[in-house]
This record gives sequence, C-alpha cells and structure tokens, in this order.
Amino acid sequence: MTQARRQAAVEVHLYAPRPLQAGLHRSLQRFNVLVAHRRFGKTVFCINELIAKAAANTKVAARYGYVAPLLTQAKDVAWHYLKRFTAPIPGIHVSETELWVDLPNGARIRLYGADNADRLRGLYFDGVVLDEYAQMSPRVWPEIVRPMLTDRAGWALFIGTPMGRNHFCALYEQAAQDEDWHAQRFPASETGIIRADELAAARRAMSAQQFAQEFECSFAAGVPGAYYAELLEQAEHEGRIGRAPWEPQLPVTTSWDLGIGDATAIWFAQAVGQEVRIIDYYEASGAPLSHYAKRLQALPYVYADHLLPHDVNVRELSSGMTRLDTLRQLGLKVQVLRPNGIEDGIEAVRNLIPRCWFDAEKCARGIDALRLYRPEFDEKRNVFSARPLHDWTSHAADAFRYLAAGLKAPARLDAGSVETIGYSPFTW
Repeated sequence: MTQARRQAAVEVHLYAPRPLQAGLHRSLQRFNVLVAHRRFGKTVFCINELIAKAAANTKVAARYGYVAPLLTQAKDVAWHYLKRFTAPIPGIHVSETELWVDLPNGARIRLYGADNADRLRGLYFDGVVLDEYAQMSPRVWPEIVRPMLTDRAGWALFIGTPMGRNHFCALYEQAAQDEDWHAQRFPASETGIIRADELAAARRAMSAQQFAQEFECSFAAGVPGAYYAELLEQAEHEGRIGRAPWEPQLPVTTSWDLGIGDATAIWFAQAVGQEVRIIDYYEASGAPLSHYAKRLQALPYVYADHLLPHDVNVRELSSGMTRLDTLRQLGLKVQVLRPNGIEDGIEAVRNLIPRCWFDAEKCARGIDALRLYRPEFDEKRNVFSARPLHDWTSHAADAFRYLAAGLKAPARLDAGSVETIGYSPFTW
C-alpha cells in the first residue's frame, strides 16, 4: 500500500495515532512482533491498522482477522473500537452476532478467539492481528494461522506483553534476527505515554515481578502465581533443560491427559538411575485414539506403561466401551491411576521437577505450558483462586501431574478394580 492510500484510509475513519503509533504504521513489514507495555494503546493501534489495510485492499473478498486468547476477550477489548472507528465509513455493514464489519469494498474484518482456533481451519486471511500471543497455545501460529496467509500472501502482527520466557519470547527473539520480520519492544520507562507519577504509583502497588512484566516488558520476570515457573527456571540455570538423550536399552513410560473436545497431551519419560529424563512430548486436538496409538508406534521407543487418569474407565454411551478398552485393543499397555486431588498432584510435580532433565527441543510446547500453568485470579478479591486456570496449558500440566502421581507407589488401579498395583518402571 502506498503512503497516500494508507493516509487516505486512516483519514476516512478519523483515527489520530500517537507519534509512536504513527511511526509503527509506517515501519511495519509483512511479519511483525511488538512487545508493548500496558496502556500503550496497542488495541487501538491494531484495529486501525486492520481498518486501513482493509479499506485500501483492491482484492475481491479480502479477509482480515483480530485474534485474542478468548473470544470473550476479543469482544470485550476490541469490538467497541472496531465499530467506533468504522462507524464514519459510509456503507458499512455490522454483524453483532458474528462480530464482523464489512467495508464498502467487500473487505471484512472479524474477531476470533484462540480458545477455539481450530474453527479457523479452511479460512484465509489477507492480514491478521494476534493480540496477547503469550496467552495462546504455541500451535495457533505455525499450525493454524500461518497456513491461512499463504494464498493471499497475507501479513501478521503479534502484539502483547510478556509472560515469562515462553513461545512469545522465542518468537520475538527469532524476529529480531530475521530481516524479513520487524521486532520492537516498548517499555513504559521509554515511551513516555504514562506519566512518571502514575508509573511510580503502579510500581508501589505491584510486586517487582509484576511491574517488570506488565510495564517494563521483561521476559525475564516470571509469571505471577505460576506453579512451576521457579522450579523450571532453576532447572534451566542448572542445565537440566537442553539435551535429554533417549537411552534405547531402557523402556519409556508415557503419561496422558485425554481430551475429547480439546487437546490430548502425552509426555515421554525414562528413568536413568535417580534422574527422570523427559525425552519427548506430543499434543494434538480432535484426533481419535487410533491417531495417538499410531503416533506412538511410529516412534522408536520401547514402552513400559502408559499412565492414564481414572476417567479413562468411563463408558461411552454410543459404543458401550471405555476409552481404556479402545486403547488396549490398539495394543497399548495401559495403567489407570487412582483418583488424586489436584493440590496433591501439584505438590508431586514440584517434588518431581528437581529430578528431571528435559529435552528442550522435543518438549518445547510442554515446557512452555508448565511455565505458564497458574491459578485463576479472583478479580473481585484481588487474590489467586485455589483452582488452576483452565486454558491451553492445562492439558500438558495435567499429563505431567499424572506422570508424577504414577511415580508414587501405590498410585494405580487395575482396570475395574480398587486394588493398587505395586509395579513401577521407575527405580529411585
């Protein structure tokens, strides 16, 4: 788009960008990662970038997307701005139920939630914004959104604040080294957008960790309340997140969190003396149990047990079979874990992690999930809840909790029985 056409589109919907925002509009490339502090104005900036690009697009049926971690977030944060800044454009059409706005040239801008990202499959984008990408599953970009840009050579803009050294951090660092990407960081101490006295007041009211993350855009700050972040930070410092070589002569134990409408997560572990090597991780969504059996059979590992939670024994109304029956018919040696409280399971994981060595490459997605697994936050009382937050991190965290529980004897149930099984493939 030429600068004149961009300016014309901006003027149509009466957007007056701040100096930093105006500079960003001019400097964006096809792929962009922007790390911005709270109250930077990133949602207004992103919505207006979408409108400007959509208004100037001459292609037939151009499509643009704004993706937030949750659809409810997209509606709460961005829908008002999208309607407000497109309202002065003659001939627009708005769908309150589907959360889209159609421009007179046929271009459409629509809001989406990454909590149901699979519904995006089969669509295409001329451009997309992923807001607060740190809170989304790492697979949203490479598996779902990136292929949507190929047909139209579409662009992407990631923007948000850090949540530790997770996939958003990795993307930012990668973008900073790639000449085809634009990467930029905006700490509040440098932008001048928030008054100094307000920043000082925020610093007094927040922990140093919270302030560093939310206002200074620090990836080094841990995620407030995260159950395992400090232990994983210690593991990284001690060199236990890096290489965890597979020992072909030793059996591999897996632990599963089985999803029905969402993801299934599987960890692969080996005991080598007193240490536990976490050698692999696999996650997929919407696939039948046969998919996971084939995946395991395709790997070179020799398996000991496959640890699954007690609800694998629930019978499905359609077939009358349990998922345990199905897995055993597929040739898997399944052990069912005794029901255990979440708090006890979290404590078992905390005791296990100091013994673990993680393969950083094969387990990257699972490690990201463990770093971010955290309790719900009670906004009214301004405290963390006793319940873990259920989001994309839950599947990997639950599967790892089952691994930790499976290493504590007696912890297993025979199928259809309440008798514990003393066998464990791990030697301590």
